[in-house]
Amino acid sequence: MNERPATPNGGAVPLVGERRDLAPSAPSSIFSVIRYRFFLYAGLLPYLLGAAWAYGQERTFDPRAFWLGLLGIFLAVVGVETFNEYYDARLGTDRVFNPSDEDEIPEWMFWVGVAAFILAAGIGLRLAVSGGWPVLLYTVLGGLAAVFYVGPPIRWVYRGLGEAAIGLSYGPWMTLGSLQLHTHHFSRGALAASLVPGLLIMALAVVNAIPDFHQDRLVGKRNLVVRVGRKNGVILYLGLAGCGLLVALLGAVAGIFPRWSLLAVAAGVPFLIASGRAAAKTWDTPRLFVPAVRAVVLCYVVATALFTAAVAWGPR
Repeated sequence: MNERPATPNGGAVPLVGERRDLAPSAPSSIFSVIRYRFFLYAGLLPYLLGAAWAYGQERTFDPRAFWLGLLGIFLAVVGVETFNEYYDARLGTDRVFNPSDEDEIPEWMFWVGVAAFILAAGIGLRLAVSGGWPVLLYTVLGGLAAVFYVGPPIRWVYRGLGEAAIGLSYGPWMTLGSLQLHTHHFSRGALAASLVPGLLIMALAVVNAIPDFHQDRLVGKRNLVVRVGRKNGVILYLGLAGCGLLVALLGAVAGIFPRWSLLAVAAGVPFLIASGRAAAKTWDTPRLFVPAVRAVVLCYVVATALFTAAVAWGPR
């Protein structure tokens, strides 16, 4: 059955099949029907990391480009999440075990996503005028990943490439794109830094799919958990998250990142251990698996936020 994805404050969103009071004509209800609202703001952290690298390591910062880019990223993430909700509902992903449930996703959700993507693309083009062609490249790559994550005809998540699309989008592409707005050049150090949020959020995508294993398999989603199984999925997400923290550790030791980056590692490890312990006991019981997901959410948020702060203000 479809379980409640965890949120950073320890809560959970409604289970599929529960009634959600919607006012389809009210724009505010956009956020009430998006189940994975966590990604609406967690997706902004890699963008902040790119700006932090420009400010702390390159000693440059463009406030106008920063705020305009932040708006573009937010619109793109809104587009991703509304498309996810719309296509999951239309394809029946969330009603596999509740076929009689009404479809509660209104038609206007699709058009909200289209409008968000169009506005985000327009902002990307505007920023490319001053930031250079790499900004346009990152905009196109992110757009392809976002629009076709569940959208036809590509549907990355149905081809086993959804997690990779998430890792690249919320890692190198967003971080380096953000950096480009300020410095107008590429940085290998920033590329290394982008692997921290990229690997952590890829781990989050994997762990979030474990409770949905059965319905994802039945509707044809060939995500990594469906391919390797739930038990191996636990090993996979722990390995991905561990690699993300390891990148921060090795980068700090090698002098690529500020030494304060070690605080991000120290803060993230306990959450990852707690998730692993919970997952080892509950990987085959979706309802009891929520604490494992919640711990990875906290690992991502805390480690990425502290890492970003270290990059911005920490000494080498």
